Amino acid sequence: MTRRLLLSFFFAATAAWAAVPAPQEYTSITADRQDISLVTGEMILTGHPAMDYGRLRITADEVRYNPKSRVVTALGHATFTDGPRRLLADKIVYHAVDGTFEVGDIRLGEYPVYVSGASASGTRQSITIVDARVSLTEPNDLVPTLHAARLFFARDHQVRAEQANVGVGSVRPLVFGTYEHDIRQPLLSNVSVTGGYRSSLGVFTLLGLHVPVTTELRLGADLGLYTNRGVLIGPAGSYESSSDRTATFSGLFRSGWISDDGPRYTDILGRPVPRQRGFVEWVHQSQLTDRLTLNAQVNYWRDSEVVRDFRPADFFNVQQPDTYLESVYSGDNYLVSLFARFQPNTWETVQQRLPELRFDLLPLPVGGGFIERFNASLAVLRDDPAPAGPLNLTPGTALNSDRLDAFYSLSRPIHPTEWLTLTPVAGGRLTHYAGLDGARSDYTRALGELGVDAELHASGTWDYKNQQWKIDGLRHLLTPRLSYRYIPEADKGSAYIPAIDRQGFSTYLQPLELGDQRNLDRLSATNTLRIGIDNTLQTRDPVYGSRDLVRLNVADDFLFHTKPGERDVSEIHTELGVMPVRWLELSVYNSFAPQDWTLREIDTALTLRDGDAWTLRFASNFLRHTVDDYYLEGTYRLNEAYEAVTHLRYDVRAARFDEQVYGIRQNLGNTWRVEYAVTIYNGPRRESRFGLSLRVDAIRF
Repeated sequence: MTRRLLLSFFFAATAAWAAVPAPQEYTSITADRQDISLVTGEMILTGHPAMDYGRLRITADEVRYNPKSRVVTALGHATFTDGPRRLLADKIVYHAVDGTFEVGDIRLGEYPVYVSGASASGTRQSITIVDARVSLTEPNDLVPTLHAARLFFARDHQVRAEQANVGVGSVRPLVFGTYEHDIRQPLLSNVSVTGGYRSSLGVFTLLGLHVPVTTELRLGADLGLYTNRGVLIGPAGSYESSSDRTATFSGLFRSGWISDDGPRYTDILGRPVPRQRGFVEWVHQSQLTDRLTLNAQVNYWRDSEVVRDFRPADFFNVQQPDTYLESVYSGDNYLVSLFARFQPNTWETVQQRLPELRFDLLPLPVGGGFIERFNASLAVLRDDPAPAGPLNLTPGTALNSDRLDAFYSLSRPIHPTEWLTLTPVAGGRLTHYAGLDGARSDYTRALGELGVDAELHASGTWDYKNQQWKIDGLRHLLTPRLSYRYIPEADKGSAYIPAIDRQGFSTYLQPLELGDQRNLDRLSATNTLRIGIDNTLQTRDPVYGSRDLVRLNVADDFLFHTKPGERDVSEIHTELGVMPVRWLELSVYNSFAPQDWTLREIDTALTLRDGDAWTLRFASNFLRHTVDDYYLEGTYRLNEAYEAVTHLRYDVRAARFDEQVYGIRQNLGNTWRVEYAVTIYNGPRRESRFGLSLRVDAIRF
């Protein structure tokens, strides 16, 4: 029989044998049976006893409470639970007067940390554990582990260990005199092991490890061993501000250096790759104040192929490395930015900004329904061409200019009806160039633009429901758009202006607005009408309010002023997105010439998924006379531990599989992810035609 002892009843029962006032710390006591020791005056609770002090609860096979000393002694399967922290031992002694406790042979858990030790003492705010062993998640031979002679475990998630060693399981090679760590952060971060074979590299092993030095800094190294090439090694690390900082920051860096003894071939310019090779990469992001940010990125590659040869997975994402520094201050209705772009790599061409100071006034109502827009910039520009090589016989000359640029526009939205918006636009752009090396040392260009934007909004609804496809009503949004811009003589001064900010290759429709065009040094006269139609089909969604089922957007330009070789009607551009259910996504981008219906480009992607059981993604890319390939990526969950993966890329023009990857991923104790893969390459490329790899990554350290 369970009896709940109320406070008032307990005071009355103990008044006869206790001369001191009854304690007020605990809030409740529960037990099947209670007795009072005639020798010590202790209350003895048995039969599922529990004693609560607010959110602190003490349970055991037997709980003894001394009202004079206010000491609680829990014996046999004792537990001490304080919010998310739980302490287990055979005996726990708790002093209610000062909130201290002593424990022998302790086990302590607070997700995701598990701690055991020979003994412990402390308070609810800080615990000191002797002969402590700390592991992330439940202890076993595969998880990160820390052992310390003494461990100080604070309520703010901070751990300080004395005479500590860190490793995995019973193998702990890293020794520290004092080790400090935030348990919310990985005990060991960026742990990875990759091994395999490629004919160009030989048998190789890649090792990566970051070890916490402080609660905000983790340092380590990346090491690569290649039997055909040598040793690639360099320092690496990451850092991140603690959550209690006003200013936040995060970043990572890594590097690698090797004396390459293998076949190095040539670089992107056709020059022989040097024997001494290396790279340095650094990424930084910070929020200095609520309004001020600072971001930076550094990519130094001694030659154009070093990352491709030794870090092919990283090279796939970044094939043209960028190095820049940017700081942005966000005002109430404006942005002030300082941006610098550098050229640390001699083998590539970079439009450098040394630096560019820019002011952007966000669209601002100025009265009478008018909206103004303004931006200005001051930039020091330099463009050093890549040096000569077998594939670059005419490298050109360096280009320099100091540029002051300002743009201002006024627009006036007009709403004849609730479904139609007309917005006339007028603007001007003034650009001054100085420090020129050509026929003139300076040049000033003034341009004006006139235009209009129009939007028509129409919609229709249908009360259609389909439980299987989770459709709860349909709504069609139809938005025809029209934009016209007239910018006469925009190409004037091209004989004097160095073409540093020039038009890059793109198959998409470019911005019409004079203030949005980034190819400022090579503008062209514009007399263009753009017509587009946006379609969206939606249904209700219980979480987000609405969900898009289909998106279809079509746009086309009519050019009343054309450049040599340019048609008066551009390609028709179409974007289609189909998302009828969460397990199906289809996207299509298409452009074709309406004059002869010639297909210029079509990119497709189809994704199917069945929860976490399997996923399948099919994609195709076609650009006339340039690219025509298909891509297939799939995963299939074999069981709780194993998953099959494949990547296939087929080149239609060459009639071959350029890339084939077949692999198995293994989840090892929810701690490691192991991937075994076979790779087959075809075609003229630096990568080996055949490779075997074994990669081990930490899932949660």
